[in-house]
Amino acid sequence: MRDHLSVAVGGLFALSIAVLAQTPASPQPPAPRPAAASAGATLYEASCATCHSGPTDPRIPAVAVLRQRAPDAILEALTIGVMRQQGEALSDAERRAVAEYLSGRSIGAASGSTASALPAGRGTAAATAPSAATAMAGRCAVTPPFEPSEGAQWNGWGVDIANTRFQPAAQAGLTAEQASKLVLKWAFGFPNATGARAQPTIVGGRVFVGSQSGDVYALDAKTGCIIWTFRAASGVRTAIVLGPRLRGTGTAAYFGDGRAVTYALDAGTGALLWSTPRLDMHPSAHITGTPTLYQERLYVPIASGEEGQGGNATYECCTFRGSLVALSAATGAVVWKTYTIPNESKPIGRNNSGTVRWGPSGAGVWSSPTVDVKRRVVYAATGNMYTDPQQTTSDAILAFDMESGKVVWAAQATTSDVFLVGCNGNPPTGANCPKDAAGPDFDFGNAPILAKLPNGRDAIVIGQKSGVGWAFDPDKQGAVIWHYKAGRGSALGGMEWGSAVDSERAYFAVADGGNMQTAGLHAVRLEAGERAWYAAPSTPKCGNGRGCTAALSAAITVIPGVVFAGSNDGAVRAHSTKDGAVIWEFDTNREFETVNGVKASGASINQAGPTVAGGMVYVSSGYGSLGGRPGNVLLAFGVQ
Repeated sequence: MRDHLSVAVGGLFALSIAVLAQTPASPQPPAPRPAAASAGATLYEASCATCHSGPTDPRIPAVAVLRQRAPDAILEALTIGVMRQQGEALSDAERRAVAEYLSGRSIGAASGSTASALPAGRGTAAATAPSAATAMAGRCAVTPPFEPSEGAQWNGWGVDIANTRFQPAAQAGLTAEQASKLVLKWAFGFPNATGARAQPTIVGGRVFVGSQSGDVYALDAKTGCIIWTFRAASGVRTAIVLGPRLRGTGTAAYFGDGRAVTYALDAGTGALLWSTPRLDMHPSAHITGTPTLYQERLYVPIASGEEGQGGNATYECCTFRGSLVALSAATGAVVWKTYTIPNESKPIGRNNSGTVRWGPSGAGVWSSPTVDVKRRVVYAATGNMYTDPQQTTSDAILAFDMESGKVVWAAQATTSDVFLVGCNGNPPTGANCPKDAAGPDFDFGNAPILAKLPNGRDAIVIGQKSGVGWAFDPDKQGAVIWHYKAGRGSALGGMEWGSAVDSERAYFAVADGGNMQTAGLHAVRLEAGERAWYAAPSTPKCGNGRGCTAALSAAITVIPGVVFAGSNDGAVRAHSTKDGAVIWEFDTNREFETVNGVKASGASINQAGPTVAGGMVYVSSGYGSLGGRPGNVLLAFGVQ
């Protein structure tokens, strides 16, 4: 999916990543010279306005959102990032002019954030002597001890390798009664960001979280003070997963970035242990789903933003194929890499401008893989096709042999889903669009959940952007056990980023493209797939306008008695698992006083779900793409 920028789950995720977002953390520097601004305006109108000025596709960032981003970030996107293909039609000077026009600031102007000065691939500990790179507000006066085996944990995306998103009572440290008394304990602002979509990990009394600017932070879980920082080569949307170092003592922290690079850091100090070359050399490849660690291997999903090339008449579309990569956790060496589409793309004709078209392509993996120890397989969910010929492995659950990477079976949920962003109408009119009707863009952004049904039977439970919740049989080649129609589905969900299960029920958060008649939260009995209850969307906290709906796009989280859900309207709510009633809510639509002194506010909550550990609830708020509203804050709640 692309965001779920992509334009994350199928087409949705390709454009959410559309431009790496950054915003100034201090007063804005002077605007570019009038001549440069005039040139940039002309270039923008000629090359960019068709999509970004009043776009009809909510996955495309509006110009108002782009204007909040730093010029360096826009230039990076046009040069080496998601908009690289569009940027190739411009000279270096022209790309610079567009970036300065949109942001109203000069390239390289100070943003007031020392975090952005950290060199790529370098970590800095709080104990280091102050310097231009480390004299950052909010650093811990004394480095808290790090004992990763002690205290409550939420490690990685789904809290366990089955991706259940269920936190047991002993780890949650929070009851349903206490959840109604949660108050804000601290707020942390992400510098140079208009989005906060990376999910926080809690291990050993620390919060590990990535950011849109590529900075990765280790924070004290109780106070939010900064213990160390690390600068990746690109934005980090994955959660961080921790595990014992296989060579040497201590604990490693693993994650991926927006250029398909994977990293291992010393979790205690932030020092780089290893990083891979790009795991896929396609220019649009990136890592959105959180890697999954099991024993000595790290399983890394690869997606891309190439889905955004539907209207680019000069682009040879499309050649990306999704994949799952197994790395040595000790060294980062590739053990195996398996493409979700087995055959390489080849020329299949020409588009309506005469440019060569390629296929098959697509089927990116947007979500975290799931490990099935009993069957020795890894499950991954795929997105839609970009170009024909249609394959049986798109919009599907794939089971990969853990040792060899061979695809053991594939269970496809939606056929004939060939889709590119901008391919509207029937037949679609974009240069690279399929000749027949475009697919519905119903890829999977959810991670597969390996659940135990009440009768003892195993099932793979997952929500799809089609609005359907599924239970597949892992012992019968993914045969359908049940399916539940929760919404009508759309390119932005249906079920977008993450469902959850407990011992009795599956919980599906439905966005349905912001349609408040069909969106909401569903509880479904695990054994038969029947509705237990439905909670309709709450009244939006943000009023009216773009992105102001109470649709549930972000992943949800369950503890005994409570479902936590973040909403596009900027509210985070706790629902009773008994009947879906709201027992607590917090409106993030405001500016916060942050522990690190960065100007920060909350807004739309998308992708990352709340994480719960040790009596605390952590929520990332703000996202300006995919029809949402920009923000840049991490919030920590505890019982009053």
